[in-house]
Amino acid sequence: MENLQALKQRFGIIGNDIHLNRALEKALRVAPTDISVLVTGESGVGKESIPRIVHQLSHRKHAKYIAVNCGAIPEGTIDSELFGHEKGSFTGATQDRKGYFEVADGGTIFLDEVGELPLTTQVRLLRVLENGEFIKVGSSKVIKTNVRIVAATNVNMLSAIQKEKFREDLYYRLSTVEINLPALRERNEDIHLLFRKFAADFAQKYRMPSIRLDENAVKVLLNYRFPGNIRQLKNLAEQISVIEESRTITAAKLQQYLPNNNGNLPAIIGSKKENDFSTERDIMYKILFDMRNDINDLKKLTLDLMKSGNVEEVQEEHHQLIEKMYENKDMHDHNVEVMNIPQNTATEKDYDFIETIEEDESLSLQDKEIEMIKKSLEKNSNKRKLAAKELGISERTLYRKIKQYDL
Repeated sequence: MENLQALKQRFGIIGNDIHLNRALEKALRVAPTDISVLVTGESGVGKESIPRIVHQLSHRKHAKYIAVNCGAIPEGTIDSELFGHEKGSFTGATQDRKGYFEVADGGTIFLDEVGELPLTTQVRLLRVLENGEFIKVGSSKVIKTNVRIVAATNVNMLSAIQKEKFREDLYYRLSTVEINLPALRERNEDIHLLFRKFAADFAQKYRMPSIRLDENAVKVLLNYRFPGNIRQLKNLAEQISVIEESRTITAAKLQQYLPNNNGNLPAIIGSKKENDFSTERDIMYKILFDMRNDINDLKKLTLDLMKSGNVEEVQEEHHQLIEKMYENKDMHDHNVEVMNIPQNTATEKDYDFIETIEEDESLSLQDKEIEMIKKSLEKNSNKRKLAAKELGISERTLYRKIKQYDL
């Protein structure tokens, strides 16, 4: 059996992280067997390396090795791709076709993104794992195959099982041995090492001097979270190698290539929003002050009207002020509803404040209204129709007011 260092050199694996070493040790141990293996980890961590290791170190290394991206094959054709089909089994099936499980007989199949398989295909795959049998699409003949399956996924399989998107029995058949590859941010000591390796590779590929990071740039690199993992790091090294003229990369220059460069700053979770009671109370007070100003304007307008007797000049402004007061009230009701301000949470102090405003604005609009109606009736010789028109109300409303105030 190969030792770990020789394995890394043979398959081009860079890094000395303890979790990476543990994953490689597992691959070394299970390779000589026919045990099914499930490789887990985030996208871009290099999960495709494990199936190659398992295949090359097994007794199947001289047989076929087929890698299948399950997420890239349409649901309607994936059964045909994996298990084959008979001529005429569906539209477009002009001839018999062998599937991957038939072609790879005696070898290894790597099912990448296995979590994306449709449930109907999962049933067929389970049968292959249990007794090595499958049936082509459109056929009734059982075909035997001797294939080792190595699967990989970046999906949380237990969550997928709970959501009924993945069969639990298939999961346990696939994950006889589970190998987890760590995210790049969990391999902090390997990040700069990998970057230098990629930089050297691209320097050779594009026939140019290799780029290097200064001390501050290295710190920026190590503090970045790399959501795309190794794939993103490799892409970063290639971009900088091709675009930058200077072969020494500063921190400022490196930051230009790091999207959402927030380093490893702690996430703010469950922070309190600024819509607490004090802020809501401020909004309520503001609305009350606006209404108070509207009342003052209405009082002034009413007094001017009483002095001048010229109703027509200020009638339109009078209506606008009334509408504005109702708009403020509607806005208050809307804010209470949207912000879910409790209607019964005002303190005694709050009620004192509101009562003070009400007492301060104890203007009797009823008395003013009576005086306005009397004055208009006198001016129009008690003709209700003319008085109602002058006041901007209907004759029926004026009649009701006269009856209400016993005029």
